Amino acid sequence: MQTASFLRTGTRILSRSLRHNDSYIGQRSTVYFYSTAPPPPSPGSKTIPATFQVFNRETKRLQKTRAAGNADVSRQVDYVKDEVAFRVVDRLLDIKREFNEVVELGSGCGHIAKHVDTDMMKKLIMCDMCETMLERDKDVEYEVPVERRVVDEENLPFKENSLECVVSSLSMHWINDLPGAMIQIQRSLKPDGVFIAGLFGGDTLYELRTSLQLAEQDREGGISPRISPMADSRDLGSLLSRAGFSLTTVDVDEVTVNYPSAIELMEDLRAMGESNAVINRRGFLKRDTMLATAAIYKEIYGNPDGTIPATFQILYMIGWKPSPTQHKPLERGTAKHSLKERLQGDTQAPAPASASTKSE
Repeated sequence: MQTASFLRTGTRILSRSLRHNDSYIGQRSTVYFYSTAPPPPSPGSKTIPATFQVFNRETKRLQKTRAAGNADVSRQVDYVKDEVAFRVVDRLLDIKREFNEVVELGSGCGHIAKHVDTDMMKKLIMCDMCETMLERDKDVEYEVPVERRVVDEENLPFKENSLECVVSSLSMHWINDLPGAMIQIQRSLKPDGVFIAGLFGGDTLYELRTSLQLAEQDREGGISPRISPMADSRDLGSLLSRAGFSLTTVDVDEVTVNYPSAIELMEDLRAMGESNAVINRRGFLKRDTMLATAAIYKEIYGNPDGTIPATFQILYMIGWKPSPTQHKPLERGTAKHSLKERLQGDTQAPAPASASTKSE
């Protein structure tokens, strides 16, 4: 089994200012009651075995539809997805190859399309399970021609060995069977095709998770799953290898956004379509618990200027479909030079210069 290489990069701090418009101010009275999606679907409507069901995919589709329905507010909260999409494209730029078609899974409103050009690809196929979100910016013209398709990331319609490149930005953390989705992607790729993805990691919103747990324990005598479970960086390398990818790489990044309070943070998550979609989630958050969460959040994690930070951990992964043309490591024992001798040679101190001779 191949071992993935890991790299941790620096953080990026953004700042989210309070929105000022009439529609936003008029909605402030309803912020304390968080209505989530309808109950889980019946067993007959599930697309994969119940043993893999963590998220309600229909709930997630409805959340994204609701978020994209208010286009003006939705565009104001694109900052995190735009930032991560830029970093995914930056990794794609490292591949010195021009692709005919690139498939983007979970494209949303077109975050990756904003950062690509014709030197990278001739066409971008945007795929998302929510048609409303796909069509939100349908009138926007990008440098690269785009095609929009309604596709469920858990059931890919692409033929085997048909794609050159698959990318995904902040979508795969909502997939129930992540190993199965990776296997489908690997089968869809042509030999030497590449898969690049960025998704939320397990430390995402740890401040909000802790504050909600403390507030619920104090006000209601127990805790419930308010923040969705997410993947761990230590598992992604194994999942890529299990799916059949080679030359795998995993790196970790963080984006920190400052908010006026926890209330604005949860409002923005809702407007992004990133509300909780766990099957056994509770349907609402009590006002008393909400206020306690905001107070605890500011007390434990608050910044000196009165704002609160929200950390988004981003996991990036790259995998290639095996091909005879790919570079492969040599077999053990075939080396012609000793690394030990080379390192020792580099560390040997040069001989000291001779002292000046005595004058005769």
